[in-house]
Amino acid sequence: MSTHIDLGYAPAVPPWLARQARRARLLVWWTITLQLPKQFVLWRRAQRIRRLAPITQALQPILVHEADPRRIRVPRSLKPVVSVIVPSYGKPEYTLRCLASIAAHPPTAAIEVIVVDDATPDDSTVCLAAVPGIRLIINPSNLGYLRSCNAAARIAQGEFLLLLNNDTQVLPDWLDPLLLPFRSRGDVGAVGSKLLYPDGRLQEAGCIVWDDGSGWNFGRLDSPERPAYNYLREVDYCSAASLLVPRALFNAMGGFDERYAPAYCEDSDLAFRLRERGYKVLYQPRSRIVHHEGISYGRSLTGRVKYCRMRNQQTFQERWLGVLSRQHLPNGEHVMRARDRARERNVILLIDHYVPEPDRDAGSRTMLCIIRGLQRAGLVVKFWPHNLYFSPGYTEALQDIGVEVAYGGDADTFRLWLTENGDDLDHVLMCRPQVAAAFLPELKRHPGISLLYYGADLHFRRMRQEAKELGDRGVVREAVAMEKLERSVWRDVDVVLYPSDEETEIVRATEPGVAARTLLPYSFADFCAPRAPADEPVILFVGGFAHQPNRHGVRWFVERILPLVRERVPSARFTIAGSKPPPDVTALAGDAVGVRANVSEAELHELYRTARVAAVPLRYGAGVKLKVIEALREGLPLVTTSIGAQGVPGLEHVASICDEPQAFADAVCLLLTDDVAWQDRSVAQAEYAAAHYSEAAFGDSLAQALAQSASRCAARLVS
Repeated sequence: MSTHIDLGYAPAVPPWLARQARRARLLVWWTITLQLPKQFVLWRRAQRIRRLAPITQALQPILVHEADPRRIRVPRSLKPVVSVIVPSYGKPEYTLRCLASIAAHPPTAAIEVIVVDDATPDDSTVCLAAVPGIRLIINPSNLGYLRSCNAAARIAQGEFLLLLNNDTQVLPDWLDPLLLPFRSRGDVGAVGSKLLYPDGRLQEAGCIVWDDGSGWNFGRLDSPERPAYNYLREVDYCSAASLLVPRALFNAMGGFDERYAPAYCEDSDLAFRLRERGYKVLYQPRSRIVHHEGISYGRSLTGRVKYCRMRNQQTFQERWLGVLSRQHLPNGEHVMRARDRARERNVILLIDHYVPEPDRDAGSRTMLCIIRGLQRAGLVVKFWPHNLYFSPGYTEALQDIGVEVAYGGDADTFRLWLTENGDDLDHVLMCRPQVAAAFLPELKRHPGISLLYYGADLHFRRMRQEAKELGDRGVVREAVAMEKLERSVWRDVDVVLYPSDEETEIVRATEPGVAARTLLPYSFADFCAPRAPADEPVILFVGGFAHQPNRHGVRWFVERILPLVRERVPSARFTIAGSKPPPDVTALAGDAVGVRANVSEAELHELYRTARVAAVPLRYGAGVKLKVIEALREGLPLVTTSIGAQGVPGLEHVASICDEPQAFADAVCLLLTDDVAWQDRSVAQAEYAAAHYSEAAFGDSLAQALAQSASRCAARLVS
């Protein structure tokens, strides 16, 4: 479980500031004592060791096999999913290392490995023939790299082909991640790996092709751990040093175009031909390959090699001149857009307090809906967590759907990033008042970016309700300060977004000059079909307990309502499901109350399926409640308070809204005992959710907000 900083109560000395102070003291001391040059050398050495350690550890099992090819046992399936094609010409020691690495890190997917020896003029193929498990093809004459790959593709048996250079060594989990995009979407034509140098530096994180036909290996010689290199994304092309492509598609296209024989530019041309057919080429950072670049042909561009490269670059440029001029950017310009193939696509930066944890809180679910809605609309999405934490599991989840996520760094990191990339941003959407206030000063230095603020709820209004419910004067003072903060944020952005018409109208009335509009807070791809009621009288509450209203609500239900329900339905049970339940909530557990902490998505769905009633007994709060919308979507009959019903117009027609304990208990008991009433309510709720919270409705709401923000930004620039 990750630990997060509560943005409202920061420590007196932030950790980054303490680290900076320690570094400054050391630098001063080393300078005074003349140790600075020595310490710099030691620091560089430590950096290299840290970078090399994972790769050295992964390659260690490979070295023990090099002396005896018979000890390299490559996995082989009679029904392979992937045919791994390894073209080879000389340098048998590198081919053996490649095969040994495959043997040391066998994938989950069934494979066959086809080694093509391109008529090496000595007896080096003898050692390759000794490797168990491979299919060894020996060309009768030298065909060159390109034709060797095409020939091997025609005899391969797998659903996919992995083109793998013989001067590579695979690292753990090298193949299975390449298959994932093909399984989750239908527009993928090829997927390439992250390529590393043997010293751990990055060799390639996908490739950029500029409008003059020249190319960049993106990230070359940089640290492979930087955020820019660690998310799934569409690219101009990936090197065929490690490239996965469907076999039927590759062969239907005639393989690599033989006009590029014997080699060079065939992989970039393949990517352009795939796009011509409507497919995308993706870069998958989860697949890591060590590539000893230049071994096959040497690094020197002399003689025939130099001629082939120059000739093929000219052929490529002439063939794709129209596409290059229309779809590609000038050499070296707008690199962030170029690496995401975003010349004509909008780029948006989302800023929130931490990386979304959609199984933990409703705000994270909203953020995930926004991210997916933006991606469906074709935008490139970047995400910046205020705490800059790498949240295991959650950060990777965003990266795996194509979102670049910032992590690491200090207080200057955002300023430096914005200086480098601000001109390529079209929109920034910020969430939560404290977060927005922290980033707005720097963002306002870039007036060309349209600024949106999503409030989630009216914090000051919720705090006022809390103060009234609890009689706490301290919360009253906090509410006054929060209103001042929220209103200042509204005035500094182009468009203000809230999840309900009610809140939007309050913003407009409070600050008439502000452009406020409603953004649906949630969207779903599917909704519950009609079903029979559950047999057991289980009442379900779902909510994250970092949110104070949820803690207060479940205590009120257990103390005031549940006893009234059990007088009439003695076997009724109340199940509380939510993240981070505090001691006062876990203490409620007993014969009639169960507490389930941190349930998974699958477990939550099962709880909705097996419960009889959804209860949302909130006494104060603001915004649209995810637990209410989820109950509607799941077709689980709902009983809530007027606070729980906020922002859901017409809810009273499909659910019970009760603010007094006896009325709340009566509504629950009816649904626990009357199957006909239960089924009528279930169908009505699911139909309501489908009409109001579909992905299409959400997309329309989001598109209108972005359009208005862009328009106001343009007007602001003119004025």
